[in-house]
Amino acid sequence: MNQRWRVIALWLLPIGMVLLLGWQILGSADLSKGTKATATSDLSRNTAVSRMSYGRFLDYVNAGRVTSVDIYEGGRNAVVEAIDPDLDNRVQKIRVDLPGLAPELINKLKDEGISFDVHPVKTNPPGLGILGSLLFPLLLIGGLILLARRSSSMPGGPGQAMQFGKTKARFAMEAETGVKFDDVAGVSEAKEDLQEVVTFLKQPERFTSVGAQIPKGVLLVGPPGTGKTLLAKAIAGEAGVPFFSLSGSEFVEMFVGVGASRVRDLFKRAKENSPCLIFIDEIDAVGRQRGAGIGGGNDEREQTLNQLLTEMDGFEGNSGIIIIAATNRPDVLDSALMRPGRFDRQVMVEAPDIKGRLSILKVHSRNKKLAENLSLENIARRTPGFTGADLANLLNEAAILTARRRKDFISITEIDDAVDRIVAGMEGQPLTDGKSKRLIAYHEVGHALIGTLVKAHDPVQKVTVIPRGQAKGLTWFSPDDDQMLVSRAQLKARIMGALGGRAAEDIVFGKEEVTTGAGGDIQQVASMARQMVTKFGMSDLGPVSLEGDNQEVFLGRDLMTRTDISDAISRQIDEQVRAMVKHCYQETLLIVKNNREAMDKLVEILIEKETIDGDEFCEILSEFSKIPTKDRTIPILSE
Repeated sequence: MNQRWRVIALWLLPIGMVLLLGWQILGSADLSKGTKATATSDLSRNTAVSRMSYGRFLDYVNAGRVTSVDIYEGGRNAVVEAIDPDLDNRVQKIRVDLPGLAPELINKLKDEGISFDVHPVKTNPPGLGILGSLLFPLLLIGGLILLARRSSSMPGGPGQAMQFGKTKARFAMEAETGVKFDDVAGVSEAKEDLQEVVTFLKQPERFTSVGAQIPKGVLLVGPPGTGKTLLAKAIAGEAGVPFFSLSGSEFVEMFVGVGASRVRDLFKRAKENSPCLIFIDEIDAVGRQRGAGIGGGNDEREQTLNQLLTEMDGFEGNSGIIIIAATNRPDVLDSALMRPGRFDRQVMVEAPDIKGRLSILKVHSRNKKLAENLSLENIARRTPGFTGADLANLLNEAAILTARRRKDFISITEIDDAVDRIVAGMEGQPLTDGKSKRLIAYHEVGHALIGTLVKAHDPVQKVTVIPRGQAKGLTWFSPDDDQMLVSRAQLKARIMGALGGRAAEDIVFGKEEVTTGAGGDIQQVASMARQMVTKFGMSDLGPVSLEGDNQEVFLGRDLMTRTDISDAISRQIDEQVRAMVKHCYQETLLIVKNNREAMDKLVEILIEKETIDGDEFCEILSEFSKIPTKDRTIPILSE
């Protein structure tokens, strides 16, 4: 309510000032012309028929035609009763503008025996004029005070000129985040490491009795969406100790020394409330390597980092203060920040495996209405590589689709459509052009054909010619389980599967009719082949790493990117990549040519139905060719 009245006052203040200023100006004019205001009212009661000049008025006085004179406004106006010879000597009221109340005029009227009356000036009370003169300055000063008080309550306002160095961390004596460790799934290893921190805060004697010291800092490292911030909320909810939370970007300001001052103020408040937790999200915003960039190392961000390093492990001890930080860019953090004594423990928060995905799905499906035949385990198997945020978004998208289709429960159809939408984009309008649709169908069947007939490739899940995102058609490959290591045969199978679309266009339509639809596939092929040669040692060059030590400029290691590979080695790498891709393409062409009849049959069915699932595809293809037993690997999406 107070804030509402403040806003109303701030809106009314300038309006009132303008009105008061106008009233002040007009009021001063009225005070200086009080006689005119009074005379106007009197003249309204003694309305003159005509006007007369002052010279003619004197002639009338000398001629004895004036019978009476009423003088107003201190001698500036008068109403004269005079005999007008032009009107048969009738008495007429005439208005005269006088030069002033001169003694000569009064004496002349007395000498002529003319009755006259001088009406006094009616002035306003003197106190009202003083009040009008003082009211505007008082209102102006009060408005400035009100604005100054409001600005002092706003971040960065004029009243906070001395508050720049204060920390912006959100503080809670007992953080009520509403998140416990039971609400965090899929990161069991990270939870075990962090559980020790919570136990130490609750029962420190359990560790100190055997000489153990609590870690000063815990760094959560992992890709976006894996649950780093959620883990920090769970720690705060479990520990029951004072909790400070802020982002790394909140330290740095445009003013020199502000970031370091905020670090000092943060640790000062933390010491006053120890034992406590400090959570710094996205610490790479302030913890980047010193000396980074072209401009040198003495900038505001590095001063902030130096102060943070000093506070974490300097001459003064910070017992009872645990810092938890999160980042998805550990490669750019300063080495001094990563050493023991500062961030003693680094907790990896990776994308969950199938068991982790299943537990995450159980957490996020608590408030969802699922169909009875919907298996969360099947969803977990069909979503390899999904993080916790991806799975939460998947179930939410499925629930939205269910509501849009006016269904009561989420079924496997909504789950499949939600996966397609998240990975490939929104579904577009089905193709109507016969030629384009047939060409895209051959392209997608080429991918699926190679993926099915090459043993080391992932099994086909679905083939469709319905556009999604920028892709006019899609072929989905899905494994049954996760696999951390990939063999050379599997990489070659992926290259052949990506080249299957171009090979189908080449065999069916000829080299002159191949399209740009394989552009993304070719980029994927080039990347995989080069990694096989330079990173994995899977070429005739031998098991050596030939990657250039390229570093970005913003990391500050070099002004320009550089490489340690000679020109001769670079040429050999290019030759190996070309030879590997050419060999895979020749094998792909041979498989497509030998299964042309099956491909034509599958294309006709795909054009008619627009989508074929993996089981139906394999069943149709088995009528023409023998399908090898599949090895299970990680998923690939081909366009």
